[in-house]
Amino acid sequence: MRSLKNVLRLGIKELYSLSRDGVMVFLIAYTFTVAIYVVANGLNTEVVNAAIAVVDEDGSELSRRIGAAFLPPHFKRPVGIGLDEIDAAMDAGRFAFVVDIPPDFQADVLAGRRPAVQVNIDATAMTLAGNGANYIANIVSREVGEFVARGEAGTAQAATLNVRAKFNPNLESHWFTAVMQIINNVTILAMILAGAAVIREREHGTIEHLLVMPLTPAQIMLAKIWANGMVIVVASTLSLVVVVQTLLAVPIAGSIGLYALATSAYLFSITALGITLATIARSMPQFGLLAIPVFVVMNMLSGSTTPLDSMPEVLQVVMQAAPSTHFISLAQAVLYRGAGLDLVWPQLAAILGIGVVLFGIALARFRRSLTLAHA
Repeated sequence: MRSLKNVLRLGIKELYSLSRDGVMVFLIAYTFTVAIYVVANGLNTEVVNAAIAVVDEDGSELSRRIGAAFLPPHFKRPVGIGLDEIDAAMDAGRFAFVVDIPPDFQADVLAGRRPAVQVNIDATAMTLAGNGANYIANIVSREVGEFVARGEAGTAQAATLNVRAKFNPNLESHWFTAVMQIINNVTILAMILAGAAVIREREHGTIEHLLVMPLTPAQIMLAKIWANGMVIVVASTLSLVVVVQTLLAVPIAGSIGLYALATSAYLFSITALGITLATIARSMPQFGLLAIPVFVVMNMLSGSTTPLDSMPEVLQVVMQAAPSTHFISLAQAVLYRGAGLDLVWPQLAAILGIGVVLFGIALARFRRSLTLAHA
């Protein structure tokens, strides 16, 4: 009971110290409110207002129908240009897409010769290029199909393709971006808060005060973990309800309570990692430089930005050692697909197991740093 009281009182001291740090309080508030809302609304992966030009070498009814089919909000009003203007326009970045309809296109379609339409794409905007190419292909195919069917009475498609998008019916990018932004912010803030708490003790000289008290390194670490972790859990859960679910109108399919439980387990791992990095760094600037590459690797390779299955197999195996990989998989299953504890317990167990290992490493380094400070 005395150990638990020590951990509780030290944790309250951590919360008091954090409340007096105005910059850190502002950072937490901004990260889970404005940053989530702005990024979710500003970062679009779908095609919106894409600049497009059409080179109509055919001048037929079908070619005019295709040119008129590129409509807002996906595309800006198409601009007609000549064949000799394509390279200059693409080099100048005036258009993201240039559609070239060849001569005799309509006649070749009606004769069944399957002519080709050339689509020139500025692939420097990679996401826009991929999605836009699919949009254009569908538009051209639809217009050609309707034109041919109109001219041949009784013509019917052999099969109909019905596409149903689960969990995000309209493929709206902000549904995905908002939740992933919360998860990314949880990771970086947990590392920063826990690491800054250790470095703050060292820079303010209060670490010596702790050394003369009847406290163990484990108690000091656990106090920092529960205090800083609780702040992040509360902030991220409120952000999920107020910003994502209310302001952005993103439906949450699963249990927010289960998400909060998983976040608590995840923060046990990440705060331990932050303390480990803080015992390596000698100052706050060094800690920041050390934490940034660790966060970037976890963010880019844990499945929040790109699917884990698309990575090399060796990298997939290596990233299983990162708690963020399992947490992202769990959070997506719970929040998007409504999964329960019976489906996500393996990821939760993996997060706790990795957390125990990271806590052991952090405790060993923290105990060593206390010993050196006392010496």
